[in-house]
Amino acid sequence: MTPAPLINGRFVTQSLSGVQRFAIEITRALLVRNAGASLLTPQGGSLAWPGAREIGRRQGQVWEQLELPLHARGRLLINLGNTGPLLADRQIVVIHDAGVFSTPEAYSRPFRLWYKFVQKALIRRRTTIVTVSAFSRREISRHLSLPESLIRVMPEGTDHMRLMSSDAGILAANGLAPGKFVLGVGTLSAHKNLAALENLAGQLHARGTPLVIAGGMGGAAFNAANESRLPQPARYIGRVSDAALKALYETAGCFVFPSRYEGFGLPPVEALACGCPVACADIPALRESCADAALYFDPNDPQQIAESVLSILDTPSRQNGLRTAGAARAAELTWAGAASILESIAMEVLERR
Repeated sequence: MTPAPLINGRFVTQSLSGVQRFAIEITRALLVRNAGASLLTPQGGSLAWPGAREIGRRQGQVWEQLELPLHARGRLLINLGNTGPLLADRQIVVIHDAGVFSTPEAYSRPFRLWYKFVQKALIRRRTTIVTVSAFSRREISRHLSLPESLIRVMPEGTDHMRLMSSDAGILAANGLAPGKFVLGVGTLSAHKNLAALENLAGQLHARGTPLVIAGGMGGAAFNAANESRLPQPARYIGRVSDAALKALYETAGCFVFPSRYEGFGLPPVEALACGCPVACADIPALRESCADAALYFDPNDPQQIAESVLSILDTPSRQNGLRTAGAARAAELTWAGAASILESIAMEVLERR
């Protein structure tokens, strides 16, 4: 009998971002499909996970590179967050994008060099690579010299938003009225391009409509010297709970996402799932994830960004059309579907070795 796979649970010790959200939701879906699979985590994770096995004494890259492979010996290991242990025998690694190659200015030098080294080494070891969009497959193929045919694609899901509770208290706490604000979500990392929203922020302010920005500051992985500045006069509310974020998505008049580079782009599809009209950057990954359910703009044209958002706010028929298309698109993106793809890939890896 083939042993069930193990899942690298390093993500339980990390701050929540798109990659960690992916890891949480795909792990839940995998464990539902395969009760024999096990989640291995470092000790002291901030995210409690029933049934997880805490192993080792360290955390971070040291845990992943030195302690995790000892416990994964002879088993298939599934890694969900861009890297994996170089000493593991058999493994799958989900690489979400090629950002360290395509937008190096957004990342700190140590982070960039480490990711490049690890990912190239994993390719040399013939690790099975999975990614989250056809765009990322092309990018990874180009930068890591791996044929596209050897990179599998599994889109992300949106149904976690449906299962979350909603905390409308975030509106009262920030003086917001339903339908009377525009929402953006992102860090100050350069490629998130928040500074491009300044023109929009000014025009919204003149109408008495705040631009609200939610998200963390970026973290050690990103290059602080190249951080985007916050658009003024926007209202920055920082990192919020899942329930608060859902309430913001549900009540914003529009969601705006000006990022210049994404592997998939989870926030826009989360907004679609919550019935929020979306205006986002016309870049390949977002065209792929949002399909015909968003209004697209040139992320390098601040005036076009403003015009796109204002056209949504001022046109009820456009709002309704985007909501209808958004609900249909969100329904196509499920974590169960993603887990099914990943499980099939795991079975193929187990059968050929």
